[in-house]
Amino acid sequence: MDFNVTSGWRKQGSVSLPEVFRTVAVPAGASPLRKMLAFAGPGFLVSVGYMDPGNWATDLAGGSAFGYTLLSVILLSNIMAIILQALAARLGIATGRDLASACRDAYSKPVALSLWVLCEIAIVACDLAEVIGTAIALNLLFGLPLVAGVCITALDVLVILALQKRGFRRLEAFVVSLLVVIAACFAFELLVSRPEPTAVLAGFVPRSEVLTNPAMLYIAIGILGATVMPHNLYLHSAAVQTRAFEQTPDGRRDAAKWATIDSTVALMLALFVNAAILILAAAAFHTTGQTEVAEIQDAYRLLAPTLGIGLASTLFAVALLASGQNSTVTATLAGQVVMEGFLNLRLPAWARRLITRGLAIIPAGIVAALYGESGTAQLLVLSQVILSMQLPFAVVPLVAFTSDKVKMRELTSPVWLRIAAWTIAAIIIALNGKLLLDTLAG
Repeated sequence: MDFNVTSGWRKQGSVSLPEVFRTVAVPAGASPLRKMLAFAGPGFLVSVGYMDPGNWATDLAGGSAFGYTLLSVILLSNIMAIILQALAARLGIATGRDLASACRDAYSKPVALSLWVLCEIAIVACDLAEVIGTAIALNLLFGLPLVAGVCITALDVLVILALQKRGFRRLEAFVVSLLVVIAACFAFELLVSRPEPTAVLAGFVPRSEVLTNPAMLYIAIGILGATVMPHNLYLHSAAVQTRAFEQTPDGRRDAAKWATIDSTVALMLALFVNAAILILAAAAFHTTGQTEVAEIQDAYRLLAPTLGIGLASTLFAVALLASGQNSTVTATLAGQVVMEGFLNLRLPAWARRLITRGLAIIPAGIVAALYGESGTAQLLVLSQVILSMQLPFAVVPLVAFTSDKVKMRELTSPVWLRIAAWTIAAIIIALNGKLLLDTLAG
């Protein structure tokens, strides 16, 4: 198809998430509070991916090994996430396209297919972390073997399908409920671990040793990959289109404003959870000389005796289970957006979910059977590094699209936002390049 000169896109095919497209009403002339509530939801769906089990592995490893030092990486990653998610929302609102369909409409078929393959790899890596995290939580709480827990995670497709049939707002409410559980559990953990406030604040100040220490850099890039997740950019650009805002320049500007507020508030919650995990690991383990606690199971076993409170370990596992279950929702939706957007291929939700989950369950089951707990921990961290390596292939198209006046019209990124976005893209590419070179050099 030829490009439309006036829009900068090829002719648009289908809408994003068609079963829920513009199904959430936005009251005309409503008060700011009612509008904020109407737009609240997509940002919290996206925030789930920023506190999934993959984050736990990298945050625990970073906190136990290096104390509070990597809090600065969590903070900078969260700032990057806020900016990139705001761009994703603007893209969906301004163009009526999610990031996947935008790539399909803007690039040649070979390029679009290549980006789709890379994105599917990222989704599988993310789903792998969720499968392992949920299996570990089931093992800790109920004593289920890891292999059995991995298999049971396939059944969550039934829960997700039931929620989707009851409407998008019900799905969002389910997600927010589990987020409250996670946040409450870690608020308790922080109270009982009693971290040193001065040391915590100092940890948010960036240090050069993060770049010069290869072991610290590996964990830092894992944190970056666990925090800024490529599939969330695709999901957010689609989820904002569930709102029935006015299709006028003013309506789109207003929608972009409230969508940005929604995602920013949600990602601040994600910042609290990620920082809490690392602070807990630093306060409970690093300060007591236990600097090699990189596995979730070890953290669970050591929390109660270290802190002197048995409930600490139980709540830790409850939060992990809630995190794993929540993450499956976003992976389901992201997988649908990516496949439909890049390929314009429609599959039943149950089929798409089983395919994605199957690709994650097979390697997770093999590792759990052959290597047990140590293997799953290494796989969790590796999955987050893989996610980070895929980031540029989502970030660069997103920044390029949102900087294009022909494509974005009144929602084109202002100069300051373009500078910030391209700087973030450059940092991500540079860090990934350094990690690759260090890995090749042994």
